[in-house]
Amino acid sequence: MNTKFEFKETIIPGLIEVTPFNAEDVRGCFTKDYSKEVFKTNGIDHELAEVFYTTSHKGVIRALHFQREKQQPKLVRCVTGHVYDVVVDMRKDSPTFKKWLGFDLYGEKHNELLVPAGCAHGYLVLEDSIVSYKCAEKFYGEFDGGIRWNDPEIGVEWPLEKIGGEDKLILADKDKQLPFFSEFVDEYGAF
Repeated sequence: MNTKFEFKETIIPGLIEVTPFNAEDVRGCFTKDYSKEVFKTNGIDHELAEVFYTTSHKGVIRALHFQREKQQPKLVRCVTGHVYDVVVDMRKDSPTFKKWLGFDLYGEKHNELLVPAGCAHGYLVLEDSIVSYKCAEKFYGEFDGGIRWNDPEIGVEWPLEKIGGEDKLILADKDKQLPFFSEFVDEYGAF
């Protein structure tokens, strides 16, 4: 089965679901998940500054991250496995401020998200996975930030039952220490 690039707007301004070009035959498949020309033709300005990958075990939550300054618009795709990907709009002037959306990203489906600047991003790993990030800004450790994955003010409904419950979560110490949304806004303001 072959698919062409498709771009679907979401209710969060600038957050786009992307179906990449994919061609399958008896050998397997060939996937093109980014093309500067195709993106520009569809009104999307996303030029790559750096690309990186994460490898994660089932039960990991990597969330909810952003850069406080020099924000990183990113094209996110689960290369292998399955993750529940979440985007939270942190832009105070946005009509969807503090709203979140969740998406199932599957390696075999090749689907991806274009996450705009000013949004927090994270995911729950539902199967051992590799996730790629194609960023339009480089990573600056000094601006690394985020909010707590289980912030009650945001209220993300993570599908924890798919990993055997909250006691099966794997969290980095840094993610356990992230501020709650209101604490972040008190210290830094919104974007």
